[in-house]
Amino acid sequence: MTFELGVYSFGNTPRLPDGSRGPTAQAIRDVLEAIRLADEVGLDFFGVGEHHMRAMPLSSPTSVINAAAATTHRIKLGTTVTVLSTDDPIRVFQQLATAASLAPGRIEAVAGRGSSTITFPLFDHDEHDYDMLYASKLALLMAVNAGENVTWSGPHRRRPLQEATVFPRPEQPLKIWLGTGGSPDSVYRAVESGLPMFLGVLGGTPEYWARYGHAYRAAWDQAGHPAERADIAVSMHGFVAESGVQARSAYLEYEHRMMVEGSAEVGRPAPSRADRAAALEPGGMVFVGSPDEIADRILHLHELLGHTRQILQMDVGGMPQRDFLHGIELLGTKVLPQIRAELANP
Repeated sequence: MTFELGVYSFGNTPRLPDGSRGPTAQAIRDVLEAIRLADEVGLDFFGVGEHHMRAMPLSSPTSVINAAAATTHRIKLGTTVTVLSTDDPIRVFQQLATAASLAPGRIEAVAGRGSSTITFPLFDHDEHDYDMLYASKLALLMAVNAGENVTWSGPHRRRPLQEATVFPRPEQPLKIWLGTGGSPDSVYRAVESGLPMFLGVLGGTPEYWARYGHAYRAAWDQAGHPAERADIAVSMHGFVAESGVQARSAYLEYEHRMMVEGSAEVGRPAPSRADRAAALEPGGMVFVGSPDEIADRILHLHELLGHTRQILQMDVGGMPQRDFLHGIELLGTKVLPQIRAELANP
């Protein structure tokens, strides 16, 4: 199977010259510009995340995917993730099916519970229903994706569906991934559901995450699922610049700012700058460096984990758009060719 490389974004509200935040609307326009460039330089996938923060304002990933579907030609597009617990799975499917009508075979969904409960009060849900809502809505999303006539009941709906029809329909079912931050329960839920697994990584080591891959594949084989469908993808923080020194000094500043601001918005303590600096070094799980360094680290992780897709979040903490775009260009023109060449000649 061909290894795929890409980028993902939650939006990155720009910084004005005086240090204040610019308009959140500009962050959305910047993401669309980045997607078009990623398509042009040959990257395989662009993921559109969901956050509801001033610093990361991309709260409607399916809307952005529809806009990008109409202006790109080959790149795959997907939600990374749709916070399914507080969304409507039928509407999510309809919106992505609309995008798939514009970009057949290029639209995917990563369904997750979200990294915080910030969306529960926003959309008038009870945090105590966290797991029930996710499990029930994931089952309905899969049922709607499987066929246009849906008879289904579950605990999150007051009324069952009886031969309900859901349109539009893509020419082929959407690829749905289960998004997880590494919870063992989520790993086994992916297997039970027969879904590929999308790992959202913020820390740890390559060896640590390789254990999740081994557990997933072992359970997958035991369940009797077709081996070729046991896909694993990885999303993580990372950045590429012309030199490793340049990449690390720039990204540490922006990523730590994002961590501080994001943690404050959800009421969590922020990790220290020293902890984040350690994660950037070899052995950590923030992949920052020159094109050669990034290619080597991705290949090392692939050797341990056997994943089929890796995507990086580069536009963080008010990073200037020009730096983000140059990182995308280097990923497509320098990093991806090295990875493909190495994997073609093991």
